[in-house]
Amino acid sequence: MCARARTAIAGHTDTVSEPAVIDLPDALRLLRDGELSVEGRLYDASNATLYCMVSLDGVTAACVHKPIVGERPLWDFPDGTLAYREQAAYEVSSALGWQIVPPTVLRDGPFGVGMCQLWIDIDENVDLAVLARSDHPQLRRMAVFDAVVNNADRKGGHLLPTHDGHVFGVDHGVCFSPDDKLRTLLWRWRGKALNDEAVTALSELRAQLEGDLGATLRALLAPEEVAATILRVDRLLTTSRHPLPSDDWPPVPWPPF
Repeated sequence: MCARARTAIAGHTDTVSEPAVIDLPDALRLLRDGELSVEGRLYDASNATLYCMVSLDGVTAACVHKPIVGERPLWDFPDGTLAYREQAAYEVSSALGWQIVPPTVLRDGPFGVGMCQLWIDIDENVDLAVLARSDHPQLRRMAVFDAVVNNADRKGGHLLPTHDGHVFGVDHGVCFSPDDKLRTLLWRWRGKALNDEAVTALSELRAQLEGDLGATLRALLAPEEVAATILRVDRLLTTSRHPLPSDDWPPVPWPPF
């Protein structure tokens, strides 16, 4: 996997260069081990979300850092767990092989431990309202991913379309509840049969949940949350269909964008 991100080369006079490609291992090492400096804050985010630059071995990239101390308490998720859920979402995305979540690590920062995620430059010419209603194959993958992680907040603004046609998804702090909380704009495929790609990916994911992936998630989530994730994968494989909206939970986030 390669990630297209906003990067700058140390020593250049321009602040930010054109989007460049960073190989996944290099991106993860940069995020994990690089020097993190805060450039600003994203004020439209509900939790403290810092726009940062991270530098290592002469390479600098933009990233988003969400320190745990800046998380807003929620009634339905334990305090201080959102960064771990973001990391768990990346681990599931990586295991599925669909490049839904940008490279993400847990690391220390200027305000303590938090999530650090590679900044993705988006194609600002894409209308997110139109994209969210489209049959883009990456959105169908994302709908399956959201069903696995039980995403309670898939807003249109959490879609990041890139110039090469890929669509990333971000903001996964309210995922992995053991209760059914799937809330999303991506209901286009509700009740429809999973395609062969999804069935294959879910089958491989299920096997990984019995091994290293399961161990990784158990270090990030509560035991009942990991067990519920396995049950959701089993249910998807048993029904071979995209889930239907719940009658007990609002199916669409508000605001939707």
